[in-house]
Amino acid sequence: MSGKLFYEDPYLRETTTRVLEVKDLGSGMVSLKLEETIFYPEGGGQPSDRGTIEGDGFRITVERVEETDGIWHSGRLEGRLPKEGDRVRLTLDWEWRYENMKNHTGQHILSAVLKKLYDLETTGFQIFDGYNKIEVNGKVDWEMITRAEIEANRVVSEGIPITVEEYKYLPDDVVSILRKHVSKVKDRVRIVKIGDVDVTPCGGTHVRNTSEVGPIKVVNFYKKSRDLWRIEFVCGNRAIRYLNEILDDYWRSLDEMRNKNRPLVERVKELKAEVDGLENERDSLRRELWRWKAEALLKDAEEVNGVKVVSHVEAAPMKDAQAFVVYLVDKNPGTVAAVAGENYIILAKNEGVEGISMNEILRDVLAETGGGGGGSEVLARGGGFERPPEEVLEVALEKLKNALS
Repeated sequence: MSGKLFYEDPYLRETTTRVLEVKDLGSGMVSLKLEETIFYPEGGGQPSDRGTIEGDGFRITVERVEETDGIWHSGRLEGRLPKEGDRVRLTLDWEWRYENMKNHTGQHILSAVLKKLYDLETTGFQIFDGYNKIEVNGKVDWEMITRAEIEANRVVSEGIPITVEEYKYLPDDVVSILRKHVSKVKDRVRIVKIGDVDVTPCGGTHVRNTSEVGPIKVVNFYKKSRDLWRIEFVCGNRAIRYLNEILDDYWRSLDEMRNKNRPLVERVKELKAEVDGLENERDSLRRELWRWKAEALLKDAEEVNGVKVVSHVEAAPMKDAQAFVVYLVDKNPGTVAAVAGENYIILAKNEGVEGISMNEILRDVLAETGGGGGGSEVLARGGGFERPPEEVLEVALEKLKNALS
């Protein structure tokens, strides 16, 4: 098994070692198992490390590290294919690793504070590129979050040393103070201790002192399921970057407003009211247009057994065409309509028209023209035709007239 140097010294950024096994993954990708490694493999909510592996005649940009029958380092290869026994130099993407260490340690602090203040258990944790998330077994609100943030950042400011110890058998005095209990110890278990703030089993990498974590800031929370709430947070330099992205978005959004004065929420309300007014005006104009359009189409409609059959080739998208067709048959008793457009057909009838089903007529149309679709007795639509709209409409009109006569 690969030697896990990231446990012995999580601050070790470079080392040399020997290749044990090589897998050619194809397409310029390769995976190596090494005698020992500084690369942390993905697990426990912490993503794998990134970096490079260099040997005589080759260089690998490590993109993913996984532990399956040893630790495998996968990445893009430049140069020759490595072979067993090659000496290599490992170099971490230190910024990525160190920020993960800060954020993982920050999670321990935040989870411990939520447990202490509100008896909320952390049931899940994951680090993403720009933020982290935990899941807790209870509801939270901004007042609770603010109090927890203040307490968590107090822990950070106190500069409490962080220690890690490995046990093959957990002593009772350790078991009694664990925030998260271990159900079964297979080989050995690592216990991370942050003073009297938190004691919990964890396989990740952590900083030496809480002062290294930097600011801890919750950026969002929401209900995930009946019993779980998700909390998104950031620590360290990622907290600064995340908040600056939000502020940049805030100020640029405010600059787009005619009234650039804060708060943004008031400017958004004003804009929303203006948009709502324009939407109402547009709906009014659209219905007026529909009324004139319906009158013109009804004037030219063919009548079959007392039912007016409206047909039309439409240039509008299917969604807009359907809205008009529904309006047309709803406002005009004794009317059926067939409207074809770019790769669609819509068939509709006024509910008072009896004896015909739009869905059945559409099936007959599709049997002759191909395509697919469906609907109900009063409204059906199809698409996927190989024929032009005019030909599909002609087939639909024939089926409608036959059904009515």
